[in-house]
Amino acid sequence: MFAYLPYIFSQLIQPMNLLLMVAGTAVGIIFGAIPGLSGTMAVMLFMPLTYAMESSTAIIFLLALWIGGCSGAFIGSVLLGIPGSASAVATCWDGHPMAKKGQASKALAIGMTASFFGTFFSALIGGLLAEAVADFAFAMGPWEYAALCLVAMTMVLAISKGNMFKGLAATCIGILLATVGFSPIDAEPRFVFDNMYLYGGLGMIVVLTGIFAVSHILVTFGKGFDQPPEVSKAGLKGFGLTMKDIRDELVNIIRSFLIGLGIGFLPGMGSGLSNLVAYSTAKNGSKHPEEYGHGAAGGIWAPEVANNAAIGGAMIPMAALGIPGDSTTALLIGALTIHGLEMGPMVFKNSGDIVYLMFITVAVVAALVLLMQAFCKRWFPYILKVPSWYMYSALLVICLASAYVDSGNLYKCGMMMVFAAVGILMTLGELPASPLILAFILTPTLEKKMLQGFQSVPSWTEFFTRPVSGVLMAIAIICIFSPLIKAGIAKLRAKKAGN
Repeated sequence: MFAYLPYIFSQLIQPMNLLLMVAGTAVGIIFGAIPGLSGTMAVMLFMPLTYAMESSTAIIFLLALWIGGCSGAFIGSVLLGIPGSASAVATCWDGHPMAKKGQASKALAIGMTASFFGTFFSALIGGLLAEAVADFAFAMGPWEYAALCLVAMTMVLAISKGNMFKGLAATCIGILLATVGFSPIDAEPRFVFDNMYLYGGLGMIVVLTGIFAVSHILVTFGKGFDQPPEVSKAGLKGFGLTMKDIRDELVNIIRSFLIGLGIGFLPGMGSGLSNLVAYSTAKNGSKHPEEYGHGAAGGIWAPEVANNAAIGGAMIPMAALGIPGDSTTALLIGALTIHGLEMGPMVFKNSGDIVYLMFITVAVVAALVLLMQAFCKRWFPYILKVPSWYMYSALLVICLASAYVDSGNLYKCGMMMVFAAVGILMTLGELPASPLILAFILTPTLEKKMLQGFQSVPSWTEFFTRPVSGVLMAIAIICIFSPLIKAGIAKLRAKKAGN
């Protein structure tokens, strides 16, 4: 990594890169702060604008959007009691009660400091560990890679909210959409229906923006908009945090950091799970658990450190294995592929400078986010008062522009609206979007590696007899049947309790 530092430094000080880093960070914070938006949506909407950029510039801009969005999500949680995204759900439980007690400044200071700690140190650790993981991955064959992709999909199923079978349905939709176009081995056309626009497959921007972004905008328009919320500006002066506050929560910070880093590394998990696990662990390990839910500082530290530490954790499998740790890294893999960078073990040999630029950029942006939030804290209430009917109209225009920039024809804009209808139906059916996104991104790799394995040894038993792929397949099977396993364990416990 150290050999690439001169190149990394030269890229970070370029005026255009600096400008886009600051702009991306600011836009990301705004997207993260406003309930209903997120850093993931910001990356999705602005990704087509990076196609004409140099790969280093595009990476810096997209990462700034992502990091800003992840950190900014706590703002709505503290000031409104409404999380900016799923990664900040647990922050609401103590952040908003603390703000209502007149300690909004302290709650925001804890959130921004915790976000910095989680992001900065996880990026450094990720940069140090990613190449070692990639070296191990060189020993993996097509069977192991196919099994790893399958594990990534099934892990998302295991944590799907509500009914796991709805997560399975969303995954199947993602797999079906990813198979449109030419097959990867024999180049046979599939599901194209003699339509020239389908031979190249369904574009990632068209599918994901339609299902994820446009459908959300249209559903929100259909429900109608409330007046912008009233947010108290009291108690927002000063930074509101001391070194003693940090020392008092040091054990909680370190524990939550390790939880976030570990969960972030697992394919498909990410910050949406890590913040809940860290909060629960902090409450159970506290000397005063009764204070949680009523404005406890530890209830803000834990989820915010964990959900941002998941960033560095998710980047390790993204870079070293080409397997996304969450939905945002799935989008980043797609964006990097467009710029000629195929994530996986070989990326360190072919483009090590770009990979380490990613990790250092995340660390630098983490510091930039902390500075911007510290200086602009008093203006956070105004972000939350932006009229939704103006904002969502502008976002819809950006979505249409993104589809046109991505494809260069209006046909794909119409196709995006078709997928928006699919997204609306998924919303009505309560099908989660994350399994679909992950399946759509991973299916080409899964299919390619699986077919390569069958060409080498035409027997499906290889997936179970090889040690690594066998373990991964066992994990995938356990994830699929986890609801039945949990139900069986619950029945046994109930029977024992009855006796």
